[in-house]
Amino acid sequence: MSYQVLARKYRPQKFSEVIGQEHVTRTLKNAIEQGRIAHGYIFSGHRGIGKTTIARILAMALNCRSAEKPVTEPCGICESCTEIRAGNSVDVIEIDAATNRGIDEIRELREAARYRPARDRYKIYILDEAHQITDAAFNALLKTLEEPPGHVVFMMATTEPEDIPQTIRSRCQHFSFHAVRFEDILGQLRDLIGRENIEADEDALALLAEAGDGSMRDALSILDQAIASREGKLTADAVRQLVGAAPSGIIEEVMQAVARSASDEILRTVDKLLAEGHNPTHFAKQMVRFLRNAVVAKVAGRDSSLLQISSDERDRVTRVAELFSEEDLTRHLQIMLRTHSELGYRQEQRFHLELGLLKLSHAQRLLPLEQLLSENAATTPAATASPRTPTRPAPVPEPRKSELPGSPARPSYVSPFAADSARKGGAKSEMSTESASGPRLVTQAPVMARVVMGSAAPAVQEPSVISAPNPEAPAMPEIQTEAEPVQETAVPNDPVPLAPTAPTTETEGAEEVRMAVLNALAGHQMLASRLETGEWQLQGNELVIKVAASATVIDMTLGPDAKKLIVAAASGVLKRAVKLKVVPGAAPQATASAPRPTPSAPSGSARSRVEQDPLVQRMKEKFGAEIRTIIDYREKR
Repeated sequence: MSYQVLARKYRPQKFSEVIGQEHVTRTLKNAIEQGRIAHGYIFSGHRGIGKTTIARILAMALNCRSAEKPVTEPCGICESCTEIRAGNSVDVIEIDAATNRGIDEIRELREAARYRPARDRYKIYILDEAHQITDAAFNALLKTLEEPPGHVVFMMATTEPEDIPQTIRSRCQHFSFHAVRFEDILGQLRDLIGRENIEADEDALALLAEAGDGSMRDALSILDQAIASREGKLTADAVRQLVGAAPSGIIEEVMQAVARSASDEILRTVDKLLAEGHNPTHFAKQMVRFLRNAVVAKVAGRDSSLLQISSDERDRVTRVAELFSEEDLTRHLQIMLRTHSELGYRQEQRFHLELGLLKLSHAQRLLPLEQLLSENAATTPAATASPRTPTRPAPVPEPRKSELPGSPARPSYVSPFAADSARKGGAKSEMSTESASGPRLVTQAPVMARVVMGSAAPAVQEPSVISAPNPEAPAMPEIQTEAEPVQETAVPNDPVPLAPTAPTTETEGAEEVRMAVLNALAGHQMLASRLETGEWQLQGNELVIKVAASATVIDMTLGPDAKKLIVAAASGVLKRAVKLKVVPGAAPQATASAPRPTPSAPSGSARSRVEQDPLVQRMKEKFGAEIRTIIDYREKR
């Protein structure tokens, strides 16, 4: 008798023998026991995980003659079971849908389905690779699949269920099979090795299980080949040579060379591997798997169940994970994934593999953009702070993992995430941030006081850092911001705020308030023009503005947003809570005597102002950037 491969010799014949698909076998057994047998099933999933096997076992269970009704476990010895197992049963028809995919074959199937089974209870059609059937053929099968005769059961196995029309899927029970776990494949290989009386190393079986990639059939096929090629005991090196994998420690040596930025060692290692006949694509795939496991070991720990590898491989990925930070490992994995995908359609695969590995070495020297600008800003003169306003010391962030003892030395810098958290922790009205090594961000927006939640005006003046004007450099376009109410919080070690001197008289206060309010209403031209010609009065904590308009017009032009701007601007000048009251009744006034204050327009063209900006100059110097497009939003207002 001819030799039978392990995948067929040890093919499961009962539901209890199937590994890794307990959710499917349990449901089918319960359905048989309860008499809830459907007329159509779809089994989908990865290759070699038991779809066709379970379809045959279900067919044997439905037609088993050991009982008067379907059984949960076929006996395996009756005529029906033996014929179905051998593939020559008259009432169980297996069709290769990849070949019989046309409408003519489906018409023949539909005609034959009308006749009762020759001997068994059910006439069962098993359609393998069902996604290959054409749409026209599926449409011809719709009516039969929706209302088949009581003696017909359809079973469709596919690796691509999304290619089956939704009209077919909705008429069947869909079972999605899982990839077999590494531990289950490893246990099954141990059992089969014992039955075959073959000695094998544990690492060799682990390599076979890993090479199976979730497919039990793939692992058994490689085991069959390894048994045929062995001389004595089956070793890990023999399996590695069989599957074309690189030696166990070569990837670790490559990653150690990457950690040292030793490009020459990387190129020599690649040359040695290719001289021994290793495939560049396969080696890149190994690198991807190894780096993925290193990332998992770095994030979840050495003993994580996500690492489906042998104990020796766990030790290797753990040692490599200790050499890099999580950010570096993620970057390395991304580079190798791109390299692996490029090798599939490139002509000179060696060159692209070498380029990808050299990128790993160069990635060690990459610095975040924030750190690069921060280091460059440290060499330039800092902006001068206002003598009246104290500066807030920047908080010192905690050291990163890569800066702890025993980690690779990296230049220390203030993390942009820590700086952003510190900036958000203060008042929203604080318009500048300064750190020991980072760049200084300065805006030209007016200094607004912190507003206590629930009040109409600020309660205390918050210190801010404002750069002193430079008479030689033209001013940049202003960025106007609106202070939002925030909850008052105590900030430790804050300097005592220095409040500006309050206006001395009501007249001076009204004039200052008028100037500040009209500046704040730059985006509300109609309202600003109407208020500009009105009569402004301060009556205690109430700002009264009489305008030459009716109450209806006032309600239409004075919206909630504009009212908030006026109250905030007036409260900021007077340093106390102010209420707003706009009433009709004023006589129209000429605007020549009291011209409306406008923000001073910056001199020069927009391009000249941008080119003289220190940040733009720093970017041009550092990266060789050039200015392509300039949009001046001042001119659009």
